[in-house]
Amino acid sequence: MKTILKLFTMLFCVVSFAQTTIKGKITDNTGLPLPGANIVVVGTSSGTVSDFDGNYSLTVDQDPPFTIRVTYTGFQEQTVEVTTNGQTVDVTLVEGNELDEVVISASRTPERIFESPVTVERFGLKEIKNTASVDFYDGLENLKGVDINTNSLTFKSINTRGFATFANTRFMQLVDGMDNSAPALNFPLGNLLGMTETDVLSVELLPGAASALYGANAFNGILFMRSKNPFDHQGISGYIKRGITSQEAAGDNDYTDLGIRMAFKFNDKFAAKVNFGYLKGTDWFAVNEEDKLNRGLTRADIDYDGINVYGDEVSTDINGVAQTLESLGLAPSGSSALVPSVNVSRTGYNERDLTNYNAESIKADWGLYFRPWENDFEIQYVGKIGSGNTIYQGANRYNIKNFFLQQHKLEIRNDNFFVRGYVTEDKAGDSYDMVFTGININRAWKDDNTWFGEYVGTYIGATLGGATNDAAHAAARAQADTGRFLPGSPEFQSAFNQSINDPDLSTGSKFQDNSKIYHGDANYNFGDMIEFAEVQVGGSYRRYRLNSFGTIYTDVDGPINYSEVGFYTQLQRSLELSDNVDLKLTGSLRYDKSELFDGFFSPRLSAGFTINENHNIRASYQTGFRNPTTQDLYIGLDVGRAILVGGAFDNPERDLRTYNAADGDLSAFAVNNIFGGQQSITINAAGAYNNSFFANSVLNGFAQTGNPADLEIANSNLAQPEQVSSFELGYRGKLDGIIIDASAYYNKYQDFLANETVISPFYGDVQLTETLPNGTPLAVAAIANGDFEAYQTYTNSDEDVNSYGAAIQVSAKVFGGFDLSANYTYAKLDFDVTENPDFRTNFNTPEHKVKASFGKTELFKNFGFNVAWRWSDNFFWEASFGDGDVPAYHVIDAQVNFRIPSLKSTIKAGATNLLQDEYFTAFGTGLIGSQYYVSLTINNL
Repeated sequence: MKTILKLFTMLFCVVSFAQTTIKGKITDNTGLPLPGANIVVVGTSSGTVSDFDGNYSLTVDQDPPFTIRVTYTGFQEQTVEVTTNGQTVDVTLVEGNELDEVVISASRTPERIFESPVTVERFGLKEIKNTASVDFYDGLENLKGVDINTNSLTFKSINTRGFATFANTRFMQLVDGMDNSAPALNFPLGNLLGMTETDVLSVELLPGAASALYGANAFNGILFMRSKNPFDHQGISGYIKRGITSQEAAGDNDYTDLGIRMAFKFNDKFAAKVNFGYLKGTDWFAVNEEDKLNRGLTRADIDYDGINVYGDEVSTDINGVAQTLESLGLAPSGSSALVPSVNVSRTGYNERDLTNYNAESIKADWGLYFRPWENDFEIQYVGKIGSGNTIYQGANRYNIKNFFLQQHKLEIRNDNFFVRGYVTEDKAGDSYDMVFTGININRAWKDDNTWFGEYVGTYIGATLGGATNDAAHAAARAQADTGRFLPGSPEFQSAFNQSINDPDLSTGSKFQDNSKIYHGDANYNFGDMIEFAEVQVGGSYRRYRLNSFGTIYTDVDGPINYSEVGFYTQLQRSLELSDNVDLKLTGSLRYDKSELFDGFFSPRLSAGFTINENHNIRASYQTGFRNPTTQDLYIGLDVGRAILVGGAFDNPERDLRTYNAADGDLSAFAVNNIFGGQQSITINAAGAYNNSFFANSVLNGFAQTGNPADLEIANSNLAQPEQVSSFELGYRGKLDGIIIDASAYYNKYQDFLANETVISPFYGDVQLTETLPNGTPLAVAAIANGDFEAYQTYTNSDEDVNSYGAAIQVSAKVFGGFDLSANYTYAKLDFDVTENPDFRTNFNTPEHKVKASFGKTELFKNFGFNVAWRWSDNFFWEASFGDGDVPAYHVIDAQVNFRIPSLKSTIKAGATNLLQDEYFTAFGTGLIGSQYYVSLTINNL
């Protein structure tokens, strides 16, 4: 027994001797503690982070002497040698500048932002804590070159360098390497499946083309969000924000946003974390009743179609109705001559009657992290779910209700490589189209034929009775609207519930979806193996499974599947040209192939000159390509005034629709003279691409003159991949304490993907070779009799589409430590709109933007503030929902914060749109009001 005790004692002594513990405090050069600083033993993965008070304690299985490295975002790193066990190592970090921050996105490898080969913006922990916006995602709007289009309170679309709607398919958003676009929509729903604020480690934004490294969708820019690893950031942290949203149309409404993060490192091999976030508020009411088609009409006009009024999209020429009634003996002989050939629309419902404007977001994620050899080799499993309610504006306005997204990722990585695979799945929940809800509540009460028949019959009677034209129209609408379901009535509510639960757009407005994306990618960095350059290789594979049950896509017969694959390589080398000049060269090449199209190569070349360590000049040539999106390819959606039909080679024939004479879809002329008495016909959408006129030539040409020579053949091309060549020149530097970052670019697009609005006749050819016995072309007769369908096609432009712009930011410490920053962005479209009136580029960005911020993290002990101001020039918005001017606006956001070290907490009070000047960033949305809030953040390391 004594021998065993001796051996045990000896072993204990050995183990004790091998353990070294150090402790200390990390502060800045003003003495303030730095929570969340990283302390790592150089050459190992052993490390820890400082707590809220800057204190840390680190125990390692290593004898002194060894060296620790201390890092904190925005500060210069320090290394300190540890010489004895139990040593107290206090470290004071000196605040760096924006040029010292490290980014990963620009080259897929860590590098100082100062040396990045292309433009990149960074939003780190310091910026997140000090943002004057209500949350970190909104705070990105203050970065130079960045636009945020506000769709609703909980859905905001980020974009750079133009060409974006809310369906921003040219911009990619990655969260820990996962594309969080909704599979059915092919673009991200803001931060719905994003991150809780306390788990954000850093946000990087890469404007411009980046297909050489990131593939087909990295066309106009990428947003990278990285979360905190539980090995490095442990503990429980959380926040709660309470306040109000204030809007003239909606009044004052409660706003709540809360989140919690729990992370624990069980040992050097295993760690885990869980995040939960919840937001609830009232969305911005959309109450614009101006004429959607920019004709200057009001509700007093007979063919009114209001921007946020739905149901009035149903419109027809009442003279044609009168002729049908007369031919059926339902109107006196010759009475159709009394009815003018004018369009009349049904009476619509306000958007506020078709939604409760409930804005809600619920999201959670969890991760298991395993380091089997206690080094940088790590296996991760991450799961994410998100659900909520929001408003989305696409071709129509949609109430996204109980929408559900989930992602699951498995990743193996170390400092030199990663291999990951993930799946993204969405479910539409109880979402519905508010435009068709209004249309079909009307139809549930009284079908279109009956309503227009009553309207015309009353108009004829009033006219015969001596009424004026205006009085006859007023009497006709009053009669046709008799008994109409009024909002709030049981009949209205019953018809509303029936519509939003019916996916057939002829009778309902619900849309269904359960689509998926399967994605895998890998990267290996040979930097430790190859001396002459840092070499990376990688690749990706993606498979789409579209399953909307025929409500969005042409997948009535079952899911649509297709896939894409890509491979890339990058070489990067730094050369010392002289004592004062370094040159960094980067070359990348990627090959991508969709099973639907030929493959594409995307090269990128860049050079960065560093002069005197304070000045860097960069130049790059990048190419990008974009495969047509899921909607570009396979959409088949009736949005009222047109049918959206995708441009995949097999899609137009998949879109089959039946047209009935009884519903007014076919004229009596067509039934009797073309279709041999058939009362209904079934037609596919192929005519949109092979037998169509430009809508502008029909509506603004032929309709005015009656001259067939004014009809212009469209025959849109099927969709093909889009390409861009981008040239960029930039400068980053420091001049007497002033940080300058400037860039200019020129983008040249080839086969630019966008929409054309066309009209396809049900009979006759658009070359006008098929004629009636009297010589009238059949296609002209079809247009004249209303026997046609309007389509919005997805196609490529034969014309040159170019854009160019520039941005500059100046930052400095002023007045003894205050942070002052200002930036200016210029963006310009180079495209001849007058020569291509039917082609929509959707540039949708102001020509000029100016932003500025002013604040100080430590105005006095534990107290800081920040004020942000931004101004946007007026611009013209165009999208499938509608076109219109967006007036110039300016906004001021502000916040003050107070740290309570004893409680490891920060209290923050803030306001957005402080001046209460309501504005909007896109045609058709609600005016953006103000938000006022108070937040409490606890232990956010």
